[in-house]
Amino acid sequence: MSTTIDSRAVVSPNAQIGSDVVIGPFSVIEDDVIIGRGTRIGSGAVLAKGTRVGEECKIHHGAVLGTVPQDLKFHGEESLLVVGDQTTVREYATINRGTSATGKTKVGSHCFIMSYAHVAHDCEVGDYVILANSVNMAGHVKIEDHVVIGGMVPIHQFTRIGRHVMIGGGFRVSKDIPPYALAGHDPLMFEGLNSVGLRRRNFSPDVIRNIEHAYEIIYHRKINVSQALETIKKEMQMTEEVKHIVEFIEASKRGIIPAYR
Repeated sequence: MSTTIDSRAVVSPNAQIGSDVVIGPFSVIEDDVIIGRGTRIGSGAVLAKGTRVGEECKIHHGAVLGTVPQDLKFHGEESLLVVGDQTTVREYATINRGTSATGKTKVGSHCFIMSYAHVAHDCEVGDYVILANSVNMAGHVKIEDHVVIGGMVPIHQFTRIGRHVMIGGGFRVSKDIPPYALAGHDPLMFEGLNSVGLRRRNFSPDVIRNIEHAYEIIYHRKINVSQALETIKKEMQMTEEVKHIVEFIEASKRGIIPAYR
C-alpha cells in the first residue's frame, strides 16, 4: 500500500519513510529519521533527527521522539533513538535520544508507552514493557522484558528493573528491582513474586516455586545478600530463572530493594 502524508505535515526530504506509513497533519519529521512499514503517526507529533521507528508502530497526537537529551554533558554529538516494531507511544509522551555515553536510547518491540511518560537519554527499555501514564525515567535506566510500571512512578538514573517485574503506581524507584518481583510501598519494597504476571505468561507451577525458593533465601533468611547468593548456588538447581536472578543481583551497583516487613 502507498504512504499517506497529510499536506499540512512537514517531512524532510532526507527522511526515509517506509511503505504504508500514515503521517497526520502538523507533524514534523526531521532529517535522518527512518520510519518502518505500516507505522501510523498522528497529528502534531515530532520525530527529531536520529530517530529510528520500527514497523507497525503507533505514534499518537503530540508525542515527541528523538529530541536532544536533558543532560548538561550533552554537546550536540550524533546519537540515536531506536524504537522497535509494533510499539505504541501515546499522547504527549517524550523520548530523548542518547548521549556520547552509549550513543542511543532504545525502546523495544511491542511496548506501550502511555500519555505523558518520559524516557530519558541512554535508557534501555526491553520488549513488551508497559509504562503507564506519567512514568518518568531518568537517564541510563535499564528495564528488561515484560515489565509493567504503574502510573506516576519516578525512576532514578542508572536504576535497573528485571524482567517480569510489576511496580505499583506512584512509588519512587531508587534501587534495583530484581526479576519476577512485585514491588510496592514507600520506600519501595519487595512484596513477593509477580505471580499473576508469571501465570499469564505460562510459567509452570514448578518454575514459580523455584523462583519463590530463591527469594526466600534472599529476603527471609537472616543472612546478607552476598551470603544468600552463595547459598542459592550451593542449594539450588541453577535453572535459567534462578541464574538470571543471581546474575542480576551480582551486577547491581545501586543495591536491590529490601523486603517488606
